Amino acid sequence: MSEVLKNRYEFVLYYDVENGNPNGDPDAGNMPRIDPQTGHGIVSDVCLKRKVRNFAQYAREGEDGFDIYVSEGAVLNNKQKEAYEAVGITTKDNRDDKLTAQAYICKRFFDVRAFGAVMDTGDFKCGQVRGPIQLCFSKSVDPIFQQEVTITRMASTTEKEKASENRTMGRKYIIPYGLYRVEGFVSAKFAQKTGFTENDLSFFFEAVKLMFDHDRSASRGKMSARKLFVFKHNSELGSAPAATLFDLIDAKLRDESQPPRSYSQYEITVHKDAVPAGVELMEML
Repeated sequence: MSEVLKNRYEFVLYYDVENGNPNGDPDAGNMPRIDPQTGHGIVSDVCLKRKVRNFAQYAREGEDGFDIYVSEGAVLNNKQKEAYEAVGITTKDNRDDKLTAQAYICKRFFDVRAFGAVMDTGDFKCGQVRGPIQLCFSKSVDPIFQQEVTITRMASTTEKEKASENRTMGRKYIIPYGLYRVEGFVSAKFAQKTGFTENDLSFFFEAVKLMFDHDRSASRGKMSARKLFVFKHNSELGSAPAATLFDLIDAKLRDESQPPRSYSQYEITVHKDAVPAGVELMEML
C-alpha cells in the first residue's frame, strides 16, 4: 500500500488553446474569461479540477478509492447517506460518527482526497475537508483576442423554416491562440488528514498531463498540456516560499512584434541554478 504524502510540492503547468474557448463566462454570454483591466485570459481552478475528475473516471473506473464525489448528475447528500450506511452509523449529530463517515468518503473518493469538499449539507453531514491540492486561476502569458464567429447550418428545424430558406444563425466564441499558466500547491500536512498518498499524487500529475486529450469538444478547440514543472521539497513544511520557486520559471514571446498564434513562438526559461537548497525541480512534461 502506498504511503501517505510526506513532502510539500508546488507545480507550474503551461497549456495552450488554439481556435477555441478554454473556459466560457456564463455572465458574459459564454465569452472566454478575461481580465478586463489587462486583457489577459483567465481560466478558473474549478474548470481544471473538472477535467482531472473526468480523467479519473475514465482511467480508474471501478477501482477502489477512485470514485468521484462531484460527478455529473450526482446528488451529493445521497453519497453522504451512503457513507453513513457503509460504516453502520445510525446517529446524525454525533461528532465522532461524522468524522468516521468523513474518513470513509476520503478513502472512497479520489477528488475529496485530493481537493477536499464541503459536506455539511442535508441530514447526513460529513463535515468539511480541505484537500492537499489547491490550484490558482490560470492566466494567459499575453493578452488574448476574443473573437466571435458566426455559424450556419444546412438543416432546418421546422417545415416553415425550410420553406423560407432561412438557415439558423449561431455564434461561437474563440480565441485564436493563448498560452496559459497555472500554479498549484500540494500540502503534505493536509494530505495526512485526507489519506492522500504518493500513488495518488503520481496519478494526479498523469491526469494533469493527459486531461485535455480526454476532454475534446468543438467549442474548446485544440487544447494541449505543454510543460509541467514540479518542485519537491525535502520536508513536510518545505524549504522555500512558493513564490520564490514560481519566479524561477517564465515564458516570453520570441518576437513581440508578432501576435501569438502557436506554442513555437514562445520560449520558456527555467533558472535551474537558482533552485534553493532542499528543493528538487523536476520537468515532467
